Amino acid sequence: MTETSIPRAEQSLDEEETAPLAVDDDTDDDSDDAGSDEAGASAGGRAKKATGEGDLFRQSEIAADYVEGLLDILDYDGDIDELVAGGRPVVEVVGARLQNLVGQRGATLEALQELTRLAVFRQTGTPSRLLLDVGGYRANRRKELAAVAKNAVEKVKEYGEAVRLEPMSAFERKCVHDVVNAMSGVESESEGVEPNRRIVVRPAD
Repeated sequence: MTETSIPRAEQSLDEEETAPLAVDDDTDDDSDDAGSDEAGASAGGRAKKATGEGDLFRQSEIAADYVEGLLDILDYDGDIDELVAGGRPVVEVVGARLQNLVGQRGATLEALQELTRLAVFRQTGTPSRLLLDVGGYRANRRKELAAVAKNAVEKVKEYGEAVRLEPMSAFERKCVHDVVNAMSGVESESEGVEPNRRIVVRPAD
């Protein structure tokens, strides 16, 4: 039961609510910016269980303890901050030589985030919207993806044809959707299945 419930939370919380091809699993979204609270507020059942500030901070504390234990096992040094931001628990790890915890295109970081969410779930019984960041990777990746999204929008407006982006993680897709949705004359949706799920940017109807 745990193995099935946590991945569904990941998909629904990290996914973009604008994607028509994923009606149910995307409604909780895992927006990793200020826009996440709107989708989180309208999310169903599971996401509504932990809405109090105290509950969210408790989740971040549990997550921080778990991450600290992992760092000790791996013999990595890092400063850990736990907080609540954008209506969700957040744990940030800062320090030198942490790149191995991020991995190629954040793959290791995503796996660590899942493990940390599972640790929170085991103690609270509630699927968590926890966001884990290491070395500021997510903030830097957001900037890169914003440039990718703007470039795709320019191509769509110039040629009037849909642009398909490379496969991305749910976090990355959400970042792109946020940028595209803020622009007029274009729209975006996701297509395909993991790990090859990607965004299509096209002229708005």
